[in-house]
Amino acid sequence: MSTIDKAKLWLSDTFDQETKDAVQALIDSNSPDLEDSFYRELEFGTGGMRGIMGVGTNRLNKYTLGQATQGLANYMLQQFHGEETEGSAKSETSQISVAIAYDVRNNSKEFGKLVADVLTANGIKVLLFKDHRPTPELSLTVRDRKCNGGIVLTASHNPPEYNGYKVYWNDGAQIVPPHDEAIINEVYSVKFEEIKFDGNDDLIEWIGEEQDDVYIDACIENSTYQDVGKGNLNIVFTSIHGTTYTTVPKALEKAGFKKVDLVKEQMIPSGNFPTVDSPNPEEPAALEMAMDLAKITNADIVIGTDPDGDRLGIAVRNLEGEIQLLNGNQCNTILTYYILDQLKKQNKIIGKEFIGSTIVTSDIFFDIAKKFGVDCKVGLTGFKWIGKMIRDFEGQEKFICGGEESFGFMTGDFVRDKDSCGSIILACEIAAWCKANGKTMYEYLIEIYQDTGMYYEGLINVTKKGREGAEEIQNMMKNFRENPPKSLAGSLVEEVKDFKEQTNFVVSENQKHVMNDIPKSNVLIYYTQDGTKVCVRPSGTEPKIKFYVSVKQDLNSKEDFKATLKSLEQKIEEVRKDLQLN
Repeated sequence: MSTIDKAKLWLSDTFDQETKDAVQALIDSNSPDLEDSFYRELEFGTGGMRGIMGVGTNRLNKYTLGQATQGLANYMLQQFHGEETEGSAKSETSQISVAIAYDVRNNSKEFGKLVADVLTANGIKVLLFKDHRPTPELSLTVRDRKCNGGIVLTASHNPPEYNGYKVYWNDGAQIVPPHDEAIINEVYSVKFEEIKFDGNDDLIEWIGEEQDDVYIDACIENSTYQDVGKGNLNIVFTSIHGTTYTTVPKALEKAGFKKVDLVKEQMIPSGNFPTVDSPNPEEPAALEMAMDLAKITNADIVIGTDPDGDRLGIAVRNLEGEIQLLNGNQCNTILTYYILDQLKKQNKIIGKEFIGSTIVTSDIFFDIAKKFGVDCKVGLTGFKWIGKMIRDFEGQEKFICGGEESFGFMTGDFVRDKDSCGSIILACEIAAWCKANGKTMYEYLIEIYQDTGMYYEGLINVTKKGREGAEEIQNMMKNFRENPPKSLAGSLVEEVKDFKEQTNFVVSENQKHVMNDIPKSNVLIYYTQDGTKVCVRPSGTEPKIKFYVSVKQDLNSKEDFKATLKSLEQKIEEVRKDLQLN
């Protein structure tokens, strides 16, 4: 069916007048947006969906959200009113319940009520937050209130024109097999005219501040190891217009931190993110206003969060005394090492514990785990796989903490998703402890590198927008799969792991080994003889192909740090050139 014919289907009486008028305007103007709005269905992936807001099958709107929610409702009614299945259980009462939260993005609040209406129209009770709340608080609410599932309306750190929809199961983690594929099948079987939009407000319970207290108390309980120097730490915090204005300042105060300066202009929630080009704490520009304030307040640590409050960026004083943003692997290295060190000192490690990581995250976590006598389990990209680890090993091994390179970390299992609030409390405790002991967090990181070897990472994003861009990304992956590099930065490639084909090709043996401990995914990893690691994968949420580069070198002393860092930076640049990414 042609794009124009797909668009004309949206002129039927199934759709409201506002939608029909917008579609007709696209047709009449022969707008380029018509093609992108209708050339495909917006993908409902294994965790949910994310896209540009607007009319059309490839946009996030009333009908694509309604279709997703109707499919989810159909599946939940089967699961919790039918036979018991693995990972779910028959509802103790006849009432299925779902918690719903939403971030600060344009239309998020309206979308939250729309999704609630579809669920209640299907007889499902909804716990709906009165206002913006962070994603990890939703995860905790599912667990705390014993809901059958959860939904968050968010597009994380995407540009303002985006919104999204994430689905959680009854353990508070994002959906994983077998539920994810089954829900996808239900969603795609729903016709737009089958969506039940006429909700029942009697089935909505409005929630808010009382859940904040439960969440904040749990963050403090799971992220506190000692009480040293908290009153003497100078903190600058910004929510970058996102949801954590509701939780983090209160949590820091309750945890005992006395000197917290807020970037007031950015504590105002806004889906337009007016003071930044991108609300992404991975980017130094997003923390520029916070760093400027840190110069005035002589802050020891600067922290910012993304719109839905699950990611955090941390900046600390480097060896020159300047505020410098740490990358996600560096943040997680500090947090993980500190936790395990504290637990070891308290004799709480008995050999049945594990930390969680992902295939694109630094291999330093294997070294840290080995040092402290715990296991390091690795899953695919995305925190839902760490959540799955926790569930898979409940009652067998204790989960300590988990992190991924994209500025996500989680302490304990009270939430089952990355959590900025608990991570912030922990990071500030470490900064306070470091300051009380006459050093900075940056110097603490260098000490860790002396213990484990120095790892350094670089993320290279190649953006390819639209239909042609998507095809170009597919072709790039095909080429990297069929023609892997023979060497990178002067070191021979010795292994090629293909997670789509589930094979590990060992060059010296000229042989492929089966690799089926991790589910299939369109990801390639190259390992070289000197420990360089390059992971290649298309983004699941943005029109990008991503290259995660990790390099390693021994670090003998603090005095060698700058020279070693320069050497590793040069090696990453050589990898970029070898992959022809300039």
